[in-house]
Amino acid sequence: MNWQEPLVTIYRYICKHYQDKLWVYSQRMSHHANLSFTDEEVIAVYLSGVMDKHRGIKSIYDYADRHLRLWFPRLPSYVAYVQRLNRMADVFAPLLETIQQEHAPTNRHQAWLIDSFPVALAKQGHRFKIRVARDLADMGYCATKKLYYYGVRMHVIGSRLNPVPCPHRSISA
Repeated sequence: MNWQEPLVTIYRYICKHYQDKLWVYSQRMSHHANLSFTDEEVIAVYLSGVMDKHRGIKSIYDYADRHLRLWFPRLPSYVAYVQRLNRMADVFAPLLETIQQEHAPTNRHQAWLIDSFPVALAKQGHRFKIRVARDLADMGYCATKKLYYYGVRMHVIGSRLNPVPCPHRSISA
């Protein structure tokens, strides 16, 4: 799957729900608004940046400015983008509620658990001399264990059926 498909999917999903009911949460009371860069584009740029593992708004904007200029040619300056994103803050709660309703589990008593943990191939001082899985692993820090390591981070999604969760899917990143 190429990188354009998730971006287009996010944008179409947001446009569909924004025009249906989310526009109510971002009404403007001023006639002096420059809407050449639409609200849907503001949300799509932010969510695509989050999905591409960018943590801060500045890094999301820099990524969009460098790589998504062809898709969003009227991307405003950083200050204008942050102001627009702040005005759109009330849209995210109903958007998440809509996503949860659409993707609700068929069994209402089933709960999903998500956890992540490091899989260390080398710890502390040995992480600089490692020769294993160079193209898969990277250096990282686990704040809960206060540990610098060389390895991968494993994310597990499991369903709580009994006292012990049953793993459903695992992803290493």
